[in-house]
Amino acid sequence: MNQASHHVVVVGAGFGGLELTHALAGQPVRITMIDKRNHHLFQPLLYQVATTALATSEVAWPIRHLLRKRKDVTTLLANVTGVDRAGKRVLLDDGSAVAYDTLVLATGARHAYFGHDEWEPFAPGLKTLEDATTIRRRILLAFEQAEREADPARRQALLTIAIVGGGPTGVELAGTIVELAHDTLRGEFRNIDTRQTRVVLIEAGDRILANFAPKLSDYASKALERLGVTVELGRAVTRCDAEGVVFGDKQLAARTILWAAGVAASPAAEWLGAKADRAGRVLVEPDLSVPGSPEIFVIGDAALVLRPDGRPVPGVAPSAKQEGRHVAATIKARLGGDNTARPFHYKHAGDLATIGKRAAAIDFGWIKLTGWLAWWLWGIAHIYFLIGFRNRLAVSLSWLWIYVTGQRSARLITQGDDDKT
Repeated sequence: MNQASHHVVVVGAGFGGLELTHALAGQPVRITMIDKRNHHLFQPLLYQVATTALATSEVAWPIRHLLRKRKDVTTLLANVTGVDRAGKRVLLDDGSAVAYDTLVLATGARHAYFGHDEWEPFAPGLKTLEDATTIRRRILLAFEQAEREADPARRQALLTIAIVGGGPTGVELAGTIVELAHDTLRGEFRNIDTRQTRVVLIEAGDRILANFAPKLSDYASKALERLGVTVELGRAVTRCDAEGVVFGDKQLAARTILWAAGVAASPAAEWLGAKADRAGRVLVEPDLSVPGSPEIFVIGDAALVLRPDGRPVPGVAPSAKQEGRHVAATIKARLGGDNTARPFHYKHAGDLATIGKRAAAIDFGWIKLTGWLAWWLWGIAHIYFLIGFRNRLAVSLSWLWIYVTGQRSARLITQGDDDKT
């Protein structure tokens, strides 16, 4: 590598992209960070924005602010449309291009509907701040419309919220929404009793939290049912529309449907013309580089990385950060003239999911925890990974207030009413 002019282009300022950029501090490289949004998002707490527990500013921070002290980093707000592998250029939507010596694609994932994209208008997923505020608006508008609805059946449909997908996001949404309805909003309406709200969690598999140990899945299911959530297992969704959702032989009248069932990778594989799995993840080499292009790396949710047992590395923040550090170490080695392939080795940090404001399930493999102790450990872990003391303090105070009073302050209905709820 030519150390004097080596240019690293990073597409995506998520956990992996930022971790790589931080790990390259002090190295003889120029870095260009490209993202289609101007903020880094702490996605593990995005569901709390959707359910009125946190404000958007508490889980997202401007990329330029985070990198303001890095004079070696140039940040571009732009949409990538493709990659010219032969010319070593990243193509942007305004017709311009950014040349690179090393390219790192850390572009994340989007929600997927298993071939039924027509369901998306009725069942929004949760990947961006815009998704979170859309879901928040739909939930709150459902209560407002129920307050004015005279027909009992239509009112109950407005007070029924269906969540498709029993992974951590679905479980966390279900627990928080039922507490919002049963505790926070209780007594604020005159024509409806928000405690009559029905939250239904639909999972096609035989248990929720399938990546957790079976006994933790069972604990989570029972904890949700104690909160008042109806857990439906073993039935795949076959229809979503303005009237509700159909799963198995059941039809549920629900005016609010939330999608937490599947994800698809960003278009990185299409940009590269590279092989991908069914979810669109690039089939990378063991060192996370693209086959035939050792100067291009794909990390995070955009890459299919296999563990020694053949299972894919999970699409969670710790794995993206580990991959970012690994690629940074590879770049450093190459700068020193060492082009030896460095296989990536994933270290699993455990699985965590919260169930309302007083329970959680944690699976570290060697130890498994549930209940209030797990909830406190879950909270401490998430606060630790937030960026900046101010944000850690703000989120801590918000959670303490919710824990003591049950009240959630971020209950503003914003944006235009562009949905059918």
